[in-house]
Amino acid sequence: MDAGCPRLPDTVLFEIFLYLDHADVLSVGLVCQQWRAVARDEFLWKELFYRYYRVSRDVPRHPGAVSWYDEFQRLYDTIPCVEVQALKEHNDQVLHLSFSHSGCLFASCSKDCTVKIWSNELDISLQHSSNMRPYNWSYTQFSQFNSDDSLLLVSGVFVGPHNSSSGEIAVISMENFTLLSRVRNKPYDVFGCWLNETNLISGNLHRIGRITSCSVLWLNNAFQGIESENVNVVKRLFKIQNLNASTIRTVMVADCSRYDSPDLLLDYEEQLAASSTCPVFDLGSDSEEEEAKPKPPPEPAVQELPAAGGVPAEHGLQQLFDDIMEGRVGPAMTETELETKVAELFVRNRTKPPEPNLLPTDSNSKTKYLIFTTGCLTYSPHQIGIKRILPHQMTTAGPVLGEERRSDEFFDSLDHVIDIHGHIIGMGLSPDHRYLYVNSRAWPRDCIISDPMQPPPIAEEIDLHVFDLKTMKEVKRALRAHRAYTPNEECFFIFLDVSRDFVASGAEDRHGYIWDRHYNICLAKLQHDNVVNSVAFSPVEQELLLTASDDTTIKVWRSPRAVRVRQARRPRPRKLLFSWLMNQKS
Repeated sequence: MDAGCPRLPDTVLFEIFLYLDHADVLSVGLVCQQWRAVARDEFLWKELFYRYYRVSRDVPRHPGAVSWYDEFQRLYDTIPCVEVQALKEHNDQVLHLSFSHSGCLFASCSKDCTVKIWSNELDISLQHSSNMRPYNWSYTQFSQFNSDDSLLLVSGVFVGPHNSSSGEIAVISMENFTLLSRVRNKPYDVFGCWLNETNLISGNLHRIGRITSCSVLWLNNAFQGIESENVNVVKRLFKIQNLNASTIRTVMVADCSRYDSPDLLLDYEEQLAASSTCPVFDLGSDSEEEEAKPKPPPEPAVQELPAAGGVPAEHGLQQLFDDIMEGRVGPAMTETELETKVAELFVRNRTKPPEPNLLPTDSNSKTKYLIFTTGCLTYSPHQIGIKRILPHQMTTAGPVLGEERRSDEFFDSLDHVIDIHGHIIGMGLSPDHRYLYVNSRAWPRDCIISDPMQPPPIAEEIDLHVFDLKTMKEVKRALRAHRAYTPNEECFFIFLDVSRDFVASGAEDRHGYIWDRHYNICLAKLQHDNVVNSVAFSPVEQELLLTASDDTTIKVWRSPRAVRVRQARRPRPRKLLFSWLMNQKS
């Protein structure tokens, strides 16, 4: 035993050990053999892990962890929670951040109507800034690099005639920062996304009635200057009917061929409880299991019509009108209820059926899912729609309006619908695209929506749900800690991001938050002076995180380990060494 290190009973040593700071434990372990012997004890590190991080003892150690000591050190030393730089080149609210796939660059969008490209070196520096005001943009709101980082998609709000606002997408070349093309995007919070290296998805909205509309999703070629009579630069992907003032927003693409992560640790009791509030409807399944069938939303109090099977829409409409004229419908329907009922009857036999068996059967599947927010009860987005993109739909080649369809197949159906029972304010995919993370603000449990223009009040606490796109089921209990305060009509998107081990999100409470994906615990709060709108992990270094805020700054956060490594790399000033040598001589 080391000289001067008293011999303590192991039980006393254990209690001291549990309540020491982790850094103190390690430093004491360097000078005391008895501490080093204790520090090698897996049981003690397991106890310290559960107590320090307040993890339920029912949760096993992560399958990829070698030991409890390594797992404790991972959560303690690799969280990007140390602020190392604040970028203040924007002069208005910063709304979104996105990294290139190589991690060498990232882009930021802001209410100052610029998109800025930053170089991610030892110290981050501004490389280029594009002002979009000359194109009648009000502000930039979203960006995304294509798969080879040669192009940048930038989405913004476009000011049209009579000060009407819509959306627009611009494509910028990363070679010389020139603007290659611009595509209209309506509504503007569709945002847009890349389908592959050269094709992007945009949206359009057509009003049919006061609360009924049709969303059209378009595939666009990024190089629209090559347009000719022989080459299509745009093609319709899907045409989907919207009821009760809902619209399609926030599109993203999940690539099933990237599935390579192990299953997340599951909390089965919480998962079972959560699945009752967030049902997943497989609209293309032939399963006869009753529990897999969705419960239909409550409809206006009218006389039930004949079953949909084999009844033409025209007959259903005629029956409804006859019932109204002869007083067989009661109580009397409002104008809104009548419009919704007519729209439902019209679309009944005018919609292409869902594709059967959508779940990918193996990790080599080339299936891609188009994922977006939507709804069926009110204008606030409360459902996630999922539509499979078939191989022949992944190019603008072919008929301008897409695949051939029968004249009576006017609309496309959704293949899956996930009901969140709350206002969706953010979505993000895990790096392998297997897990979908969703920020939402819950509605009251038993609320009834009678007017689509008056959605239920929403909670201040944000729930972060996790869905497995391999099974189309919710697999974790909702993560919580972050909060938001704006009401429905002012609610805005709060972007989240997911790395291999962590998930991060902004919030309206002036903080960014980091959770561990495997243990469902909040690990860090990152301070700003105003709302945190967006977060972004480096895709090649999860110990680097960016946060963007209404306080006009972008903050750069690194882990304690990364900070130590960076400091060790910095050369020490020669004059300090010289002064020390001179003092030694004297």
